[in-house]
Amino acid sequence: MDLKQIASFVKIEHTLFSLPFVFIGALMAGDPTYAQYLWILVAAVGARGLAMGLNRIIDRNIDAENPRTAKRHLASGSMSLKTAWILCGIFLGMLVLGAAMLNPLCLYLSPIPVIAFVVYPYLKRFTWLCHWWLGGCLALAPAGAWVAITGEISSNSWYPDLLYVSLGVLVWIAAFDLGYAQMDIESDKKNGVKSFPATFQPPVTMAAMLISMPLWAVAFSIVSPTGTLISLGFVTTVLIAGGNNFQDWWFRAHASTGWILLIAMQL
Repeated sequence: MDLKQIASFVKIEHTLFSLPFVFIGALMAGDPTYAQYLWILVAAVGARGLAMGLNRIIDRNIDAENPRTAKRHLASGSMSLKTAWILCGIFLGMLVLGAAMLNPLCLYLSPIPVIAFVVYPYLKRFTWLCHWWLGGCLALAPAGAWVAITGEISSNSWYPDLLYVSLGVLVWIAAFDLGYAQMDIESDKKNGVKSFPATFQPPVTMAAMLISMPLWAVAFSIVSPTGTLISLGFVTTVLIAGGNNFQDWWFRAHASTGWILLIAMQL
């Protein structure tokens, strides 16, 4: 197995979602050293790879029944289950190593995201709240980076700014996932996946996405009002335009959000 196949298995490009918010959380906490940046990056890549790997393993049978996901590695049989578990073990090692090198509190708290990652694939079999749980998983990114720099979780230090940013990430990712889930409505109904779009009518899903946008925009304005407006404009344009390439542009619009905020934060 080569690096390209591994990157494809865990969709390494999706790390683009959480990585800028990791750095935003670190910068909000203080002035990180190069060593802290390095170990935060190791932990973040490990966490994201583990989350995606576990999702692929747990959802492999559902993926095989969905035309959009049937070509994924485990669903198609192009990767063995044993190999997938080995990769998850490597990513877990990266997460734990990065946490341990940062500070003891990070190490003690490292099981929390792992538990959250395991719960998500099962949760969508029971409730449409799974989209917001997924958002909560990624909301741990800025919070984790904050702990990595400060070594504490005292509310006197992170409330309210970090709380608002983390809640913004939760709502923002949930809205993004709602957009993706609209493409799997029939498959989700057939396979018993309780996604929001499969449970409610498309207009209700669209309303939920539209309501989410000003909520995450207000939260992200703490980081940069200008960056937030640019990101909001990009996402809104894609949502209104729709079209055959909606999935690609929906991904690009959201993947750019954190980076736009991070850059604007430095100006």
